[in-house]
This record gives sequence, C-alpha cells and structure tokens, in this order.
Amino acid sequence: MASGSETSAAQIEARVRRAGLRPTRQRIALADLLFAQGDRHLSAEELHEEAQGAGVAVSLATVYNTLHQFTEAGLLRILAVEGARTYFDTNTSDHHHFFVEGENRVMDIEHGPVTVTNLPEPPEGMEIANVDIVIRLRPKRG
Repeated sequence: MASGSETSAAQIEARVRRAGLRPTRQRIALADLLFAQGDRHLSAEELHEEAQGAGVAVSLATVYNTLHQFTEAGLLRILAVEGARTYFDTNTSDHHHFFVEGENRVMDIEHGPVTVTNLPEPPEGMEIANVDIVIRLRPKRG
C-alpha cells in the first residue's frame, strides 16, 4: 500500500473492500483520513475531530464503530495505552511503542533490540498471538 499523498480514493476503497467491508461513504471518508498519511496512531476522539475539520459529517459513535470494524477486519491494531484511552494503529505489523506521558503521543519503536523472555506457557488449547510492549517516556527531570 502506498503512503502519503500517493494513496488515492480508489486505493482506499479497494482496501476497504479487500477487508470484506462494504465501502460506505462514511467508511471511505474515515479510511481516507486514517490511511492517506502513512502510519498513524489515533484515538477515536482524534479521528472524530479530524473528520469534523475535513467536513465529514459523522458521529463519535460511528467513528468508534468504524474503528472497531476496521480492527476486526485486520486494517487496524488496537493499542491500550492509557486506562481510558485506546489508540488505533494503522501499522498492523508486529512492533512495539513508546508513549510520551503528558503529551498522550504514541510512537513506533523502530526495529531494535526489544526481546521478551520467560513468557508463561499459555493455557491448554491457547497460543500467544502477540506481545505488546509500551515503554512510557517523560522529559528528564533536572
């Protein structure tokens, strides 16, 4: 998938269709906001604000529903970083994140030396699907 301004409306619609979702006007408008700028981390509230600013008439409930539909279809990945706030990541590959406290900003950790060892055995009949690591950052003190 192309990133930045190279992502056309037709590519966005095709991506939604390939995910098995009907390309409604609202889904396409929200998908365009999400995917046309490359990899992003957004909360539902931030996407709703962007949609309002772009003249897309959509309720916050519709934004939440659409984000969850996109997640179930594999287009997004959920990041539970703060207790009351969930972020949606357009990069669905296995990767980890920095979270900047006080700014509520999420950043990808570039492929690097992040290793998880001594994971517990999953319960019978289960397998580990993914391990999410969020490293919290803050400005250095004094």
